[in-house]
Amino acid sequence: MQLKRSLRIGDLFLLIVGTVIGSGIFLVPGAVLRQVNGDAKLAIGVWIAGGVLSLMGALTYGELAAAEPNAGGLYFYIRQAFGPMSAFIYGWTLFLLIGTGSVATLSVAFSGYFAQFVDLSPLAVKSIAVALIAVVAAVNVRGTRQGADLQNWTTATKCLAIVVMGGALLFAGHTPGVVSSMPMVTGSLAARFGTAMIAVLWAYEGWQYCSFSAGEAINPQRTFPRAFLWGALALIAIYLVANAGYLAALGPSRAASTDTIAMTAVTGAFGSNVAKFVGLAILISIFSAANGLTLTTPRAYFAMANDGLFFKKLAEISPRYGTPVFAIVASSVWASFLAFTGTFEQLFTYVVFTGWIFYGLAAAAVFVYRRKHPDLARPYRVPGYPWTPAIFVIAAFALVVNTIVMQPSRGLAAVALVLLGIPAYGIWRRVAARQQT
Repeated sequence: MQLKRSLRIGDLFLLIVGTVIGSGIFLVPGAVLRQVNGDAKLAIGVWIAGGVLSLMGALTYGELAAAEPNAGGLYFYIRQAFGPMSAFIYGWTLFLLIGTGSVATLSVAFSGYFAQFVDLSPLAVKSIAVALIAVVAAVNVRGTRQGADLQNWTTATKCLAIVVMGGALLFAGHTPGVVSSMPMVTGSLAARFGTAMIAVLWAYEGWQYCSFSAGEAINPQRTFPRAFLWGALALIAIYLVANAGYLAALGPSRAASTDTIAMTAVTGAFGSNVAKFVGLAILISIFSAANGLTLTTPRAYFAMANDGLFFKKLAEISPRYGTPVFAIVASSVWASFLAFTGTFEQLFTYVVFTGWIFYGLAAAAVFVYRRKHPDLARPYRVPGYPWTPAIFVIAAFALVVNTIVMQPSRGLAAVALVLLGIPAYGIWRRVAARQQT
């Protein structure tokens, strides 16, 4: 039984934007400013750099998705280019940390924001995080169309809220000192810029996951490249409007001092009653992103199971709902465990670091495809080839190295988890061979 193609270009565009915009733009701008010593111009530069880097990756993945629009996305491209072991290690890490960790991070952010409105015990906060995961899992089990419709409405709501908020803050803000002179570039500054990129790339995290749903897209050769391009450009514009509004309302020093920058800026400009509406928009935004991840990432586990590289049950499609029910449920259960045991900062650092190891590897697949399959039909080719994918791959490598240098304990722990996929692959292959004999 195959997955049904039901996602149109509008669905894909809103899936990309909605999966990306979660908690990051409401929480991390202050952390970014602290990393660059409160320099507003440099902070904006980090947000632009993160957006351009994501755009380069989106343009590259657009070629891969148009050439081979199969369920599994990045997992499929890595398998085709670098073999089953590399694909298994990616899928292993996606299940244990990247995909499920992203859902867990969002659910922890959701419960943390919810606790600002209602006095809750620590156990209740954790329970709300798990409940969020259960709700989005239930929606996506019932059907891809249902999950996509929910994604479309929640994405439209939060995008409108962010643009209105940013515009209102720009109009109301009169704080001096927003623009600063560009500091001298030094090794220390470059390292801080790279560390700030971790937070920014968490805010941009998620555009990659749309590729997992290529097997459910209508006319993917045409729709995927356009959705990737428009989605990336829309995200850059939305994030710049929000950051400009924060800086106008608070100024660099006050903005750098808060970890709840959206609520702080709106409360200062318009009062606590208006801030409550922003809080509601933040909750909708986080819910939407968690839904988008739950709609997409289980398709990678489904593809792995179809290849015999994961539990066979995860390859089953429900005859009633037409969705990979067991893949959705299994990943949601593990995400619930991560949400119950981890903190927001721990989770998003691990997710971004490990994710970008494989985002660079998947982008490098375009070079392998061009060499091994020169006659493969390519309805869309990445603009600026080979420089566009090459810059993306190099930047991904630099980000990973910088994280290991700046945060060695977390970086090395994440590397260890990735490397554990090598013996796990060997064990999996031996068990699968015994079952066939």
